[in-house]
Amino acid sequence: MRIFVTGAQGMLGQDLVPVLLAAGDEVIPSDMLPSEARGFVPLDITDLEATKRAIALARPDVVVHCAAYTNVDGAEADPDTAYRVNALGTWNVALACQETGASMLLVSTDYVFDGEKGSAYDEYDVPNPRSVYGRSKYAGEQHLQQVLGQFYIVRTAWLYGHHGKNFAETILKAAAERPELKVVNDQWGCPTWTRDLAEAISRIIRTGRYGIYHATGQGECTWMDFARKIVELGGLNTPVLPQSTEELNRPAPRPRYSVMRNRALELSGLMALPNWEESLRDYFQCRRFTLV
Repeated sequence: MRIFVTGAQGMLGQDLVPVLLAAGDEVIPSDMLPSEARGFVPLDITDLEATKRAIALARPDVVVHCAAYTNVDGAEADPDTAYRVNALGTWNVALACQETGASMLLVSTDYVFDGEKGSAYDEYDVPNPRSVYGRSKYAGEQHLQQVLGQFYIVRTAWLYGHHGKNFAETILKAAAERPELKVVNDQWGCPTWTRDLAEAISRIIRTGRYGIYHATGQGECTWMDFARKIVELGGLNTPVLPQSTEELNRPAPRPRYSVMRNRALELSGLMALPNWEESLRDYFQCRRFTLV
């Protein structure tokens, strides 16, 4: 397939492009950030005409839309930017796909849910985002569904990877510098390695089974559980102590329980992502740190 990837210089995009190339696809990477990658297309997705022009010239079979504004707390202070990138930008990419006849996959988030259900969310639950970030991503989902019939929406959560700022690297750095850490222990979710998500996206776009998917690491944990496992696998002994969401006092509200069941993958007979602890161990095997 011929695949156009937005946000190719991001944490997910840098894992996705090689996965697609390994599968034999022809990949056209794009991003606002400069790159010397072969065939790279500089693109600001908030510019409709530029987006239409770039995708028309690329003539892709499918566009995988990874580009996003992901600063959850920053979105509360600057909602216009969050909506311009996550809502308008997605709308523009969808309109460009409509003109060229390409299908589109949007990477979305667990933040479209309010976290009050008390059990795992599946693809048939109705979103109710509480934060500006979550609302802007859900707006992007809505624009995509209004414009295109041939679309995939892949919601994921708690992403970490080797190519960007993320929770795993933040915890490792903090644990190496501080005598102890305090981490939230009353928010539950599903840590997801970008490489696992990239493999799942590669499988999904080959099915032609359009719709909404959840794709997260299997199992569930709190942020504190996640942090403790990171510290352990990093070969450090720094104590990780519990902290409440109220004590942390961040600007954006977080869903308390955003565990997502990957029901659409199950129903479609597609391979589930590995358990989050297994993937985290694999993540460390790809780093220069020694496993304990």
